[in-house]
Amino acid sequence: MLFTSSKTKMVNADRALPGRTEAIRLSNKHHVLGTPLRPPYPAGYEVAVFGLGCFWGAERLFWDLDGVYSTAAGYAGGYTTNPSYEEVCSGKTGHTEVVQVVYDPARISYADLLKIFWEAHDPTQEMRQGNDVGTQYRSAIYVTSPAQQAAVDQTVASFGAVLRQAGYGAIATEIAPLNEFYFAEEYHQQYLSKVPNGYCGLAGTGQCLSTPMA
Repeated sequence: MLFTSSKTKMVNADRALPGRTEAIRLSNKHHVLGTPLRPPYPAGYEVAVFGLGCFWGAERLFWDLDGVYSTAAGYAGGYTTNPSYEEVCSGKTGHTEVVQVVYDPARISYADLLKIFWEAHDPTQEMRQGNDVGTQYRSAIYVTSPAQQAAVDQTVASFGAVLRQAGYGAIATEIAPLNEFYFAEEYHQQYLSKVPNGYCGLAGTGQCLSTPMA
């Protein structure tokens, strides 16, 4: 049976699905920006990876930002190699749905991206966002450099204080180095551009945290 009875319990590495050697096949053109989804990216550009619930709405938050070169929906934080969407949803891969953001740090800072991340969801919920329940919806930041880690540490402290003042609990966001980002299937990429009235799970659905950072 593919789907587990406990969607909110993280799978152990030795119980995770094995995956496959071949990566998901998809086109290499961003549906909105027209830029490449896959590397190589322009010299000097950096990569940020965030998990904040359903990746359809998460990706839409970032692709219109000035300084963002490309975005992609995908999977990170798990054990299974080249997982499928169905496998991730089963809870047997350990991955969460994420958005990869490729950006020009000369035009938009990682701190700016973090501000959007924290304000766009409720990072105090564990293994869920709103009505989306499961390990694949957990809040996560996967850092790609020591500078990103330092920025995350700073904002965890500052935003955590804002949350406490607003009556929220402690931040439950998973924060870890990025081990591997796996691209999601073609139909997930820029989904809300292809299906404008599709399910978002974030902005406009009442599931976003409305407490702004100072």
